[in-house]
Amino acid sequence: MLDVFAMTIPANKLPDDVSQLKELITEQFLRSRQFEETVNKYEAEISRSREDLSRKNEELARAKAYAERLEEMVKLLKHRHFGKKSEKVKNDESQLSLGIFNEAEIEEEKSLMQESSSVEVKGYRRRGKPKRVKLPDNLPREDVIIDLKDEEKMCPEGHELKLIGEDVSEQLDVIPAQVKVIRTIRKKYACPVCGDCVKRAPVPKTAIPKSIATPGLLAYIATGKYGDGLPLYRQEHMWHRLGVEIPRVTMATWMIKVGNLLMPLINLLEDDLLACGFVRVDETRVQVLNENGKSAESLSYMWVRGREYPGAPPIVIFEYDPTRSGEVAKRLFAGYQGYLQADGYAGYDGICSRKGIIRCGCMAHCRRKFFEATKASKKGFGLAGEAIEIIRRLYDVERTTKDKEIAERHLIRQAESKPILDEFRKWLDDNLAKVPPGSQLGKAISYAHNEWTYLTRYLDDGRLSIDNNFVENAIRPFVIGRKNWLFSDSVAGAVASAAIYSIMISAKLNGHNEYAYFRYILEKLPYAEKIEDFEALLPHKLRPQDITPAPA
Repeated sequence: MLDVFAMTIPANKLPDDVSQLKELITEQFLRSRQFEETVNKYEAEISRSREDLSRKNEELARAKAYAERLEEMVKLLKHRHFGKKSEKVKNDESQLSLGIFNEAEIEEEKSLMQESSSVEVKGYRRRGKPKRVKLPDNLPREDVIIDLKDEEKMCPEGHELKLIGEDVSEQLDVIPAQVKVIRTIRKKYACPVCGDCVKRAPVPKTAIPKSIATPGLLAYIATGKYGDGLPLYRQEHMWHRLGVEIPRVTMATWMIKVGNLLMPLINLLEDDLLACGFVRVDETRVQVLNENGKSAESLSYMWVRGREYPGAPPIVIFEYDPTRSGEVAKRLFAGYQGYLQADGYAGYDGICSRKGIIRCGCMAHCRRKFFEATKASKKGFGLAGEAIEIIRRLYDVERTTKDKEIAERHLIRQAESKPILDEFRKWLDDNLAKVPPGSQLGKAISYAHNEWTYLTRYLDDGRLSIDNNFVENAIRPFVIGRKNWLFSDSVAGAVASAAIYSIMISAKLNGHNEYAYFRYILEKLPYAEKIEDFEALLPHKLRPQDITPAPA
């Protein structure tokens, strides 16, 4: 750098000559300009260096945040794959059943409290003998009588023993499925005189005409696949073990025809569902191998709608569609008016913006995101635990309203749930700007913030629910079955599966034995002609005690 002060000259030594003085001043001026330019140059370099450093710091911060998000994702994926699925919260404010509230501060506080208090040892109580489960009275009994020999019925002194009682014990036995052939014999009559008049008894109506399958067999196969999750290829082996050959292709064809037979019931269920004013909806994936315009690896969806609130018998309807588009939701809820409960999926935005439909949120989805934040975070409990604790208190209130009437539920929620929700709202506002939005906790807070109007909607009407667990629980049998049979071969098979799942799960929710109900309606449906005939067979219209028991 130029030293502009190196040429400083004392005033008493300045030249007297004007021209020399001008030259000196000009030289000093040029030196000062050079110095200024040099300073500006270095300042520009320093500014660029600072900008580079700031940019690198920002890049480092982004990389660190990205690494933390990746670490959270890895921890969350490990938990989803290997950890417990339960989200149950214990009443102890500092503990979860999953053990995420095990912070060092809490443990230390507990140890200090234990040191300062006396130790109590609980008394020991000997465990009694386990009680044997009583076998149902409606099961047939077969008596096996064990008696003494005649020579043993004498006492040592030679007197004959007298019967004074008996000891009875019961054991449960099982007989594998019994297969029999039902022969339908139709008598034919002819006139012996004219020979032109021939009569015979009419053919009985069956669920699948010209088929070897009886309603009992169809109900057995349907219950096995859709109720118990047994794929048809396993059932094929089971029939082979019983000495009967029923190819899986044949069984699949039967199930498609059963699905078609159930469609009048599905239509009536849908009419009842859409007329109730409060419907829940969710969707789950399904894979269909042979579908026009889609590869075998692509996903399709089962859309599930349900009804459940005090005073209304439960209904669940599955419907297959190749897409998860919002257009499907518009079709499923065409003309519907009332409350619609769903998660935060944007596919419902279109219909919920329509006049007459009021959207409700799902607190279980909100809580699950905070649980995932605790599993992904190094801190464990932290802020996410505070949110979970607040939500736990909301569910405590809901447990007290479980068996209440609609009006009483509404009053209890206004008095007890609303203050807790106000506290939750304040907590969200306080922490929304403090937590990085890309973190799992930030996503959970953003979800609760964005869905707040829908999450609190259940305060408005006693019919409404705090979450959408009813439909999610109804989907669970389908998900378990999907893990076994993996995919549907055709669209017709997926549509039939949707119909059978709808009827079977609705029947179970209304207290029916799935097999007995299916056998009964498959016997009656071929004879149904009027709407009243079909309505009488609906799961929530037909009482379990009205079903004729199947033969033993």
